[in-house]
Amino acid sequence: MKWYNYVSCFFAGMFLANFVPHFIHGISGDGFPTPFANPPGKGLSSPTVNVLWGLFNLVIGYFLYRGGKITNTKMLTVILFFVGIVTMSVMLSIAFVEKMHS
Repeated sequence: MKWYNYVSCFFAGMFLANFVPHFIHGISGDGFPTPFANPPGKGLSSPTVNVLWGLFNLVIGYFLYRGGKITNTKMLTVILFFVGIVTMSVMLSIAFVEKMHS
């Protein structure tokens, strides 16, 4: 495998983890921060924007997953995929802590 396949594994995990909060908040009818809010990442975007942003992350994550050629026979691909999920999850928990206090 090429080096960029491994990079794809990591970013697939990040994009797929980012899909979850935006999609869940969106389909629940809740506002949630997106890059399109005012201010970006701090203000709340509409539920529709969150659903669309979540689905965009899902599509990008899917293509990166495919590009990463993630398979159980190459454990490094699986590890990098989960490291991407953990990384984005922790970053989101830090970035969105303010939402709970507003």
